[in-house]
Amino acid sequence: MLEKLQDWDRRLFVFLNNLGIERYDSFWIFVTDPRHWIPLYILFFALFFIAYHWKKAVFTSLFLLASVFTTWGFTNLVKGFFTRLRPNNNPDLSDLIRVLQEPTNYSFFSGHSSTSFCATTFVVLALREKYPWIFIAYLWPIIFVLSRIYVGVHYPGDILVGMIVGISFAFLFYRIYLKSGRRLY
Repeated sequence: MLEKLQDWDRRLFVFLNNLGIERYDSFWIFVTDPRHWIPLYILFFALFFIAYHWKKAVFTSLFLLASVFTTWGFTNLVKGFFTRLRPNNNPDLSDLIRVLQEPTNYSFFSGHSSTSFCATTFVVLALREKYPWIFIAYLWPIIFVLSRIYVGVHYPGDILVGMIVGISFAFLFYRIYLKSGRRLY
Protein backbone atom coordinates (compact mmCIF):
# COMPACT_ATOMS: atom_id res chain seq x y z
CA MET A 1 0.00 0.00 0.00
CA LEU A 2 2.78 2.44 0.93
CA GLU A 3 4.61 1.67 -2.32
CA LYS A 4 1.45 2.39 -4.30
CA LEU A 5 0.98 5.73 -2.51
CA GLN A 6 4.59 6.66 -3.20
CA ASP A 7 4.17 5.72 -6.86
CA TRP A 8 1.07 7.93 -7.17
CA ASP A 9 2.94 10.71 -5.37
CA ARG A 10 5.86 10.43 -7.83
CA ARG A 11 3.55 10.35 -10.85
CA LEU A 12 1.55 13.36 -9.66
CA PHE A 13 4.79 15.21 -8.92
CA VAL A 14 6.18 14.53 -12.42
CA PHE A 15 2.90 15.68 -13.99
CA LEU A 16 2.69 18.88 -11.93
CA ASN A 17 6.37 19.69 -12.23
CA ASN A 18 6.21 19.37 -16.00
CA LEU A 19 3.42 21.93 -16.19
CA GLY A 20 6.13 24.50 -15.53
CA ILE A 21 6.86 27.09 -18.18
CA GLU A 22 10.44 28.30 -18.49
CA ARG A 23 9.31 31.90 -18.87
CA TYR A 24 7.98 31.82 -15.26
CA ASP A 25 10.99 30.13 -13.65
CA SER A 26 12.36 33.32 -12.11
CA PHE A 27 8.96 34.08 -10.52
CA TRP A 28 8.79 30.65 -8.84
CA ILE A 29 12.41 30.81 -7.71
CA PHE A 30 11.62 34.19 -6.13
CA VAL A 31 8.42 32.90 -4.51
CA THR A 32 10.08 29.84 -2.98
CA ASP A 33 12.64 31.87 -1.02
CA PRO A 34 11.32 32.58 2.51
CA ARG A 35 13.32 35.81 2.72
CA HIS A 36 11.16 37.37 0.02
CA TRP A 37 8.12 37.03 2.26
CA ILE A 38 9.59 39.11 5.13
CA PRO A 39 7.18 42.03 4.44
CA LEU A 40 4.27 39.62 4.92
CA TYR A 41 5.72 38.37 8.22
CA ILE A 42 6.08 41.98 9.38
CA LEU A 43 2.47 42.64 8.35
CA PHE A 44 1.28 39.69 10.46
CA PHE A 45 3.02 41.08 13.54
CA ALA A 46 1.83 44.62 12.78
CA LEU A 47 -1.76 43.38 12.62
CA PHE A 48 -1.38 41.97 16.13
CA PHE A 49 -0.26 45.38 17.38
CA ILE A 50 -3.09 47.15 15.55
CA ALA A 51 -5.74 44.72 16.80
CA TYR A 52 -4.61 44.39 20.41
CA HIS A 53 -3.00 46.44 23.15
CA TRP A 54 0.75 46.02 23.24
CA LYS A 55 0.89 43.33 25.98
CA LYS A 56 -1.52 41.06 24.19
CA ALA A 57 0.19 41.75 20.86
CA VAL A 58 3.56 40.73 22.29
CA PHE A 59 2.01 37.66 23.94
CA THR A 60 0.33 36.66 20.66
CA SER A 61 3.54 37.25 18.71
CA LEU A 62 5.50 35.03 21.08
CA PHE A 63 2.97 32.24 20.69
CA LEU A 64 3.10 32.58 16.91
CA LEU A 65 6.89 32.30 17.00
CA ALA A 66 6.74 29.34 19.40
CA SER A 67 4.28 27.51 17.16
CA VAL A 68 6.36 28.07 14.02
CA PHE A 69 9.69 27.14 15.61
CA THR A 70 8.21 24.05 17.24
CA THR A 71 6.74 23.01 13.90
CA TRP A 72 10.08 23.63 12.19
CA GLY A 73 11.93 21.53 14.79
CA PHE A 74 9.40 18.70 14.54
CA THR A 75 9.64 18.81 10.73
CA ASN A 76 13.42 18.43 10.82
CA LEU A 77 13.16 15.60 13.34
CA VAL A 78 10.77 13.72 11.04
CA LYS A 79 12.92 14.40 7.96
CA GLY A 80 15.88 12.83 9.76
CA PHE A 81 13.79 9.80 10.66
CA PHE A 82 12.24 9.09 7.24
CA THR A 83 15.21 10.18 5.07
CA ARG A 84 13.15 10.36 1.88
CA LEU A 85 15.16 11.68 -1.05
CA ARG A 86 13.94 14.88 -2.63
CA PRO A 87 12.75 14.54 -6.23
CA ASN A 88 15.73 16.57 -7.45
CA ASN A 89 18.06 13.99 -5.84
CA ASN A 90 16.19 10.94 -7.13
CA PRO A 91 18.17 9.44 -10.04
CA ASP A 92 15.02 7.71 -11.36
CA LEU A 93 13.41 11.11 -11.97
CA SER A 94 16.38 13.08 -13.30
CA ASP A 95 15.33 12.78 -16.96
CA LEU A 96 11.64 13.36 -16.24
CA ILE A 97 11.53 16.57 -14.22
CA ARG A 98 12.56 20.20 -14.26
CA VAL A 99 14.87 21.11 -11.39
CA LEU A 100 15.40 24.75 -10.47
CA GLN A 101 16.87 24.21 -7.00
CA GLU A 102 19.05 21.48 -5.58
CA PRO A 103 18.82 21.19 -1.80
CA THR A 104 20.49 18.08 -0.44
CA ASN A 105 18.54 17.48 2.76
CA TYR A 106 15.50 15.21 2.91
CA SER A 107 12.03 15.68 1.51
CA PHE A 108 9.44 14.21 3.85
CA PHE A 109 7.73 16.35 4.88
CA SER A 110 7.93 19.90 3.58
CA GLY A 111 9.17 22.49 6.04
CA HIS A 112 7.94 25.29 3.78
CA SER A 113 4.48 23.73 3.95
CA SER A 114 4.39 22.95 7.66
CA THR A 115 5.73 26.30 8.88
CA SER A 116 3.78 28.49 6.44
CA PHE A 117 0.49 26.75 7.16
CA CYS A 118 1.22 26.84 10.89
CA ALA A 119 1.94 30.57 10.82
CA THR A 120 -1.04 31.40 8.64
CA THR A 121 -3.46 29.27 10.62
CA PHE A 122 -2.32 30.76 13.93
CA VAL A 123 -2.62 34.30 12.53
CA VAL A 124 -6.08 33.57 11.13
CA LEU A 125 -7.26 32.05 14.41
CA ALA A 126 -5.90 34.98 16.41
CA LEU A 127 -7.25 37.72 14.14
CA ARG A 128 -10.41 36.34 12.51
CA GLU A 129 -12.72 38.27 14.85
CA LYS A 130 -10.89 41.56 14.30
CA TYR A 131 -10.30 41.15 10.56
CA PRO A 132 -12.88 38.95 8.79
CA TRP A 133 -10.82 39.22 5.58
CA ILE A 134 -7.75 37.61 7.21
CA PHE A 135 -8.57 34.29 5.55
CA ILE A 136 -7.04 35.61 2.32
CA ALA A 137 -3.71 35.15 4.09
CA TYR A 138 -3.98 31.49 3.02
CA LEU A 139 -3.00 32.58 -0.48
CA TRP A 140 0.55 32.87 0.81
CA PRO A 141 1.15 29.28 1.90
CA ILE A 142 -0.69 27.93 -1.14
CA ILE A 143 1.54 29.84 -3.56
CA PHE A 144 4.58 29.15 -1.38
CA VAL A 145 4.11 25.37 -1.37
CA LEU A 146 3.20 25.15 -5.05
CA SER A 147 6.59 26.68 -5.74
CA ARG A 148 8.22 23.67 -4.08
CA ILE A 149 6.76 21.33 -6.70
CA TYR A 150 7.57 23.77 -9.48
CA VAL A 151 11.26 24.07 -8.52
CA GLY A 152 11.49 20.26 -8.23
CA VAL A 153 12.19 19.72 -4.55
CA HIS A 154 8.99 18.30 -2.99
CA TYR A 155 6.43 15.67 -3.80
CA PRO A 156 2.74 16.58 -3.36
CA GLY A 157 2.55 14.13 -0.43
CA ASP A 158 5.35 16.03 1.34
CA ILE A 159 3.34 19.21 0.96
CA LEU A 160 0.03 17.69 2.03
CA VAL A 161 1.50 16.11 5.17
CA GLY A 162 3.38 19.33 5.95
CA MET A 163 0.14 21.28 5.62
CA ILE A 164 -1.69 18.92 8.00
CA VAL A 165 1.14 19.03 10.53
CA GLY A 166 1.39 22.82 10.37
CA ILE A 167 -2.33 23.35 10.81
CA SER A 168 -2.39 20.84 13.68
CA PHE A 169 0.44 22.60 15.53
CA ALA A 170 -1.27 25.96 14.97
CA PHE A 171 -4.51 24.70 16.54
CA LEU A 172 -2.59 23.14 19.43
CA PHE A 173 -0.64 26.32 20.15
CA TYR A 174 -3.74 28.46 19.72
CA ARG A 175 -5.56 26.42 22.38
CA ILE A 176 -2.59 26.80 24.74
CA TYR A 177 -2.47 30.51 23.88
CA LEU A 178 -6.15 30.93 24.80
CA LYS A 179 -5.76 29.09 28.10
CA SER A 180 -2.57 30.95 29.01
CA GLY A 181 -3.95 34.31 28.00
CA ARG A 182 -6.98 34.05 30.27
CA ARG A 183 -4.71 34.50 33.25
CA LEU A 184 -3.09 37.59 31.74
CA TYR A 185 -6.13 39.49 30.50
